[in-house]
Amino acid sequence: MDNNIRAIALDVLQKIEQNQAYSNLQLNQTLQNTNLKNVDKALLTNIVYGTIQRKNTIDFYLDQLLNKPIKKKDRWVLSLLRLSIFQMLYLDRVPDHAIIHEAVEITKERGNQGLAGLVNGILRKLQREGTAAMDKKAEEGIEKEALSYSMPQWLFDRWRDQFGQEDAEKMAQSNLLASPVTARVNTKKSNRKDVLELLLEEGIVAEEGELSPEGIIVKEGYLPATDVYKQGLVTIQDESSMLVARAVDPVSGETILDTCAAPGGKSTHMAELMQGEGKVVSLDLHAHKIDLIKRQAERLGLENIEASVLDARKVSEEFPSGSFDRVLVDAPCSGFGVIRKKPDLKWSKTEEDVTRLTSIQRDILHAASVMVKEGGLLVYSTCTVDKEENDNVADWFLTNHPDFEWDFQFAEKMPKKIKSYIIEGRSDLQIMPHYFNSDGFYIAAFRKKTTGGEKHA
Repeated sequence: MDNNIRAIALDVLQKIEQNQAYSNLQLNQTLQNTNLKNVDKALLTNIVYGTIQRKNTIDFYLDQLLNKPIKKKDRWVLSLLRLSIFQMLYLDRVPDHAIIHEAVEITKERGNQGLAGLVNGILRKLQREGTAAMDKKAEEGIEKEALSYSMPQWLFDRWRDQFGQEDAEKMAQSNLLASPVTARVNTKKSNRKDVLELLLEEGIVAEEGELSPEGIIVKEGYLPATDVYKQGLVTIQDESSMLVARAVDPVSGETILDTCAAPGGKSTHMAELMQGEGKVVSLDLHAHKIDLIKRQAERLGLENIEASVLDARKVSEEFPSGSFDRVLVDAPCSGFGVIRKKPDLKWSKTEEDVTRLTSIQRDILHAASVMVKEGGLLVYSTCTVDKEENDNVADWFLTNHPDFEWDFQFAEKMPKKIKSYIIEGRSDLQIMPHYFNSDGFYIAAFRKKTTGGEKHA
C-alpha cells in the first residue's frame, strides 16, 4: 500500500507542477477519489505538502547529487526524487532502503532501466554521504535562511524588515509544520459538546478549540467522511478565520454583505450566528465559486444566504448606497498566512504581486464602504501577514474615508487570549501562525460615523 501512496503522491505533484494547480485543491480532489485508509491519507498529505514545502532545500541537495541535468521529457523523475528525498530526510516512518527500493520500482514501471539506475544511484549516494557537507555550504551562502527554512530569500528578508529577525524565524519555522485540522460547529443545528461526542462515535478524536467557542481541533480521523460532516453539523475552517465573523458581529434580522465570499466559510458562519434570521448577501467574481457557496449553505441547512456573481468593485451598480448593516471585505491577498495549507504560494508569489493586490484591496474596500449604513460596520480581513496588504491598507482607508473611524468595540468581541495583540487606540489585529498554531490572519474593523465628518460618496 505504501508504494501505491508514493505513486499517487507522484501523480499529484506532477499535476500541480504541470497544470499550475493549487496544491490544496488538487490534493483534496485526490483524497476524495481514492479509497485509502485514514492513516494512508495522512501519509499522502504529509508527502505532498512536505515535498512542496521543502522544495528549494531539496533542489539544493539535488543540484549537488546530480552529475548532469535530467532531460525535459523525464522531468517526472525530478518529482519522484524530490518526494523520496523528503521522506529520507524529514520522515521516519519508513527506512531509507525501503524508500529507495520503492522509488526504483516506480521508475521501472514508468520509465526505463537507465532511469531506474539513476534514481538508485542518487538516493544511495544521499543515504551513504548524508547532507552535512551540503548543509555547511548552505550556511556559508547568502541565501542561508532560504535553505534553512525552505522559502524564497526575498520573502524572509521582507518578514525580517517588517517584524524583526526573531518573529521572521518563528514564522518561517512554523510554516514547515503540519497544519492542524480545525472545524467550526454549526450552532444553528447543534453545539460543540454534542458534536464532539458524535464524532467520537464515528472514530474521530477531537477536542475543543482555543480561539473560538464553535471551534474544534481534529486529532485523529478524516472529518469529511463522517456523517457529522455530511449532515452539516461542522464546517472545516481555521480558528483564526473564525474570528472574522466575530468581528462582524452579525445580528439576527440584519442584512449583511460579504463581498469576496467564496468558498463560503465566513458567510455561513455569519448566517449561523444570525440563527437563520435576516440575510447574508454573498458575492464572488466566478460562477463556479458561487456554486461552492450554495452547496455549502445547502449542506449546513442555511436558507438566509443569497449568493451571486459580481465583481466586488462594482457593488454600487447592483445595490443602492447604505444598503447593508454590516459589510465584510475578506479581500484577495498574497495568502502568506496560509502557507502551511497552500505551500505552493511561497514559490508562485512575488513582491510585484503584493503591490498589485494592494491596489485591488483598496479598490474593493472603497467600493464596499459606500454600501455601509450610517452607524454600520465595515470589516476588512486577509489571510496574509504582509504589512503592505494589512496595516497599511487600513491606515490608507481611514485617511481617505473620514466618514469612518475605528470600531472601538472590536476588542470586546475577541477572545481573552487575543486581546493582548490588539494595539491600544486601534481596532485591528495581526495573528501570526506561531501565536496559536493557526493561520496567519489580519482583521480590521471600522464604524461608519452617524454625525460629524464629511460623508464620503
